Amino acid sequence: MAEPVTAGWPCEISLAQVDRGAVKLRLEPSADQRKAIAKQLGLVSLEALDAEVFLTSWLDGATVSGVLRARVVQTCSATADDFETPIDARFELRVLPANSENAPREEFGDLGIDPDGDDPPDVLEGETIDVSGYVVEHLALELDPFPRKPGAVFVQPPEPVELSPFAALKSLKPRGDEG
Repeated sequence: MAEPVTAGWPCEISLAQVDRGAVKLRLEPSADQRKAIAKQLGLVSLEALDAEVFLTSWLDGATVSGVLRARVVQTCSATADDFETPIDARFELRVLPANSENAPREEFGDLGIDPDGDDPPDVLEGETIDVSGYVVEHLALELDPFPRKPGAVFVQPPEPVELSPFAALKSLKPRGDEG
């Protein structure tokens, strides 16, 4: 397969373009775009993000697969220190146009979802695939919702001693006065 084409950010590809042949893209948002993504995902910062994405024809839609690499800075949930984590992840999904006869049908009652089966295809709103949106979505799936700095240990704070109003008054009473 040919070398990936560097695409701008955000990146959308039409299904028609994928139908004409496989598309191989390299995505790398600018510093300002990474700042916006970090804010969207609740990160301290997104130091680096790049992805290679492959789009191939599948039924009347497409398969979107790729590799994303990132360096994220999060706040440790145990120590409140900021720390950097590298992410290197693969992803794959399928998309179909909204009018596709292959699109999953919404049925009420039994959802008929196989928890061990493949994810159902995403149904697009139009005829374009939001490639950069899928990269950000899969980056979000890789983030630890309770990040912990390596070696950080959560120390349970001591239980507060319950102080009754009478105990507070007793402490004001002069010593030796037992009245």
